[in-house]
Amino acid sequence: MQYIISGKSIDVTEGLKAAVQDKLGKLERYFTPETEVHVTLSVEKERQKIEITIPMKGNIVRAEQVSDDMYVSIDLVEEIIERQLRKYKNKIVDQQQSAVSLSKAFVEEDIEDDEEIKIIRSKRFAMKPMEAEEACLQMELLGHSFYVFRNASTDEVNVVYKRKGNTYGLIEPEF
Repeated sequence: MQYIISGKSIDVTEGLKAAVQDKLGKLERYFTPETEVHVTLSVEKERQKIEITIPMKGNIVRAEQVSDDMYVSIDLVEEIIERQLRKYKNKIVDQQQSAVSLSKAFVEEDIEDDEEIKIIRSKRFAMKPMEAEEACLQMELLGHSFYVFRNASTDEVNVVYKRKGNTYGLIEPEF
């Protein structure tokens, strides 16, 4: 795996780089050597946060972990990614999605599929064009954590969502 390690409000020392590569090195059996692993370390007040993003063709594996010690965060995030990979491996392969970034040994390994995804409800609704701020208001009125709408500026389907700390996020499609 190829590591791209960066820091926000933190000096990424050789010790931190070594800890990240050592801990995430356990995941190498799941991926091909060309797979890129984007690691972002950040510090906010007493919060030590690590974010891992592994772009794969057609999918993104992402995890983040926050604790009061960066080395603890590094340990915990590796477990999250491994759990995600095991959980979704069969689904990725079954749906004929490209598993190019996954190692052949991992793809061929049999894993119990203990959790089946079940869609229990489906909704259809009209989407009138609106600005992102209006969509946030609609989301709040409905008491939801996200809201799908047609952006009046771009005429594309967007999603606004509630983030931690009473802030909002906007998801825009990229083709």
